[in-house]
Amino acid sequence: MTKVLIATVKPFAPAAVSEIKSTLDAAAYDYTFFEKYSTQDELIEAVKDADALIIRSDKITREVLEAAANLKIVVRAGAGYDNVDLAAATEKGVVVMNTPGQNSNAVAELALGMMVYQARNHFNGTSGTELKGKTLGIHAYGHVGRLVARIAHGFGMEVIAFDPFIPKETIQKDGVAVAESVEDMYATCNYISLHIPANEHTKRSINYNLLSKMQKGATLVNTARKEVIDEEGLLKIFEENESFNYVSDIAPDNKELLEEKFGNRCFFTPKKMGAQTAEANINAGIAAAKQIIGYIQKGDTTFKVN
Repeated sequence: MTKVLIATVKPFAPAAVSEIKSTLDAAAYDYTFFEKYSTQDELIEAVKDADALIIRSDKITREVLEAAANLKIVVRAGAGYDNVDLAAATEKGVVVMNTPGQNSNAVAELALGMMVYQARNHFNGTSGTELKGKTLGIHAYGHVGRLVARIAHGFGMEVIAFDPFIPKETIQKDGVAVAESVEDMYATCNYISLHIPANEHTKRSINYNLLSKMQKGATLVNTARKEVIDEEGLLKIFEENESFNYVSDIAPDNKELLEEKFGNRCFFTPKKMGAQTAEANINAGIAAAKQIIGYIQKGDTTFKVN
């Protein structure tokens, strides 16, 4: 019998757990929910007899993979998968998948919500500004970026996108202008919303040179990954551009310094919030279970990332 381990330091919501159980029961799979564990050693022990693994932000290192002698597939319930050692998984013949699109609406709504929060001075009772008539730049036009554009249009914003991997015609069909370069977009927009992955090409790519192009009073919104920000450059921009704002659901390492020096010009949620909705939780969990079944039973590798 196929054994599935659902290893989540941050557990799925009860409704998601119920749906995952129903999906795996229908396939007659054995499963274990391994939640709120404290150390990697505990995970290494738990994964030893698993054929399949569902995770959220849990770190699947080489050591974890080497301990899992029977492991065939890891599914990250979410879009990002930089918490999995892809090279080690590939060496061991383990398929790694994500569940693209399942959390997208939750992340998009969060991005716009954070823009409103910043524009209205954290709802502190003082006069703020409106999003209507402002220009929003979307850095990467994938599942989330498209939804951000759709919601932003509802606010009456002008929307520009930069994504060298998406055909211009695809972006323009959505009523979104295409930036000629990433530098042009940063120089043009009142708001920039980041949706790039964290990889060898993007880590620390949002740096001083790029941020220095931004207008006075502009706001950078990061619901992507902490690692894409060059924190030294970010601090320098805060100091030089006295009306620059930064909001994120991933607090930077220099969070306390930024909050102390720049107050309401920055805002960080207590933890990663992009997928923290009941709907996203359920969608991603069910998708992960179904993808495991599809791979085990039919060899379906549609969302393979390694």
